[in-house]
Amino acid sequence: MVRRPSTWIDLVSPSHPFFFRGLVDALPNLETNVTVREKTETVGLAEEVGFDYTTLGRDFDNTLLRKFGIPLRTLQLMAQAPSADVSLSSRNAMCILASKARGIPSIHFTDNDITAHVDGLKYEELYNRLEAQATYNVVPSAFETEELTKWGADPEQIIAYDGYKEDIYIADFEPDSSFTDKLPFEEYIVVRPEALDAAYVDAERSLVPDILDGAVERGFNVVYLPRGRGDEQFATPYPSNRVFVPERALNGLELAWHSQCVLTGSGTMAREAGCMDKPAVSFFPNSLLSVDQMMVENNKILHTRSVDDVLEYLVNISNSDIVPNISRSKTVREEVVSLVQERLN
Repeated sequence: MVRRPSTWIDLVSPSHPFFFRGLVDALPNLETNVTVREKTETVGLAEEVGFDYTTLGRDFDNTLLRKFGIPLRTLQLMAQAPSADVSLSSRNAMCILASKARGIPSIHFTDNDITAHVDGLKYEELYNRLEAQATYNVVPSAFETEELTKWGADPEQIIAYDGYKEDIYIADFEPDSSFTDKLPFEEYIVVRPEALDAAYVDAERSLVPDILDGAVERGFNVVYLPRGRGDEQFATPYPSNRVFVPERALNGLELAWHSQCVLTGSGTMAREAGCMDKPAVSFFPNSLLSVDQMMVENNKILHTRSVDDVLEYLVNISNSDIVPNISRSKTVREEVVSLVQERLN
């Protein structure tokens, strides 16, 4: 009887449950043990996608406490993480360090090639240096691999694939035709604000209040997804049948699929929509990741900090007939699964 590989999966951000669910479901004969960090919707989404998991550690709203929280959680993982033949993680130096301490090979997925070289962010530089210590780093072909090799990653251990990490979980997506029954309207746009308290974001003021004003004025309904650090107030001037704030986490892929457009101050939700061939706007305040730049070049995402440009784009796409499509994502996932399977055997 062939022994099944045992994997430890550590989920630390809201996009991770979907990503690793999509990956694991396509890998046959895999035994999984899952740990989850309490961070915004991550625990709830891990439960939603069907993972059996153990909660270990948490994120903090306070920036200073967050820096102490990462080494503390790393120690927790070293002591309490499950035994495994290999670990799987994404943007997660905590799991990589704990894996090294426990003698577990690590397969790490990343598409972030900008935070380590933002001027003055020594803490981010350290974090990226630690991420580069994974046994294998799996990255999109658009990724600037120098951002790993300059921190010590072995070029032979960097594995590139032709696509985006969002493709991995979009490949299995089957839209629910009744999804909009959970909302007070059928047609809507999605708006998620910038992470203004993140160290790598250089913006003093969110564009969201102006975007909401302009969108509502032009007749758009909005599903608004605050990050929970004071930006909930942006929705208070509007009735809930125009700007709706969900009480519970909603499936981001369903939101994107059924929406007229996804607008976000960061990257993941815009890339999800772009991978589905849905209209997407990023109003991220800084330089874009290479994967986002590629999507902009391929006209899958509009990137702008001009509210007027955002509103003009919304008006233009509201008059178009756009059909979403995920066939390309299926091809991407097949490639990534094959690459990972080779490292598991």
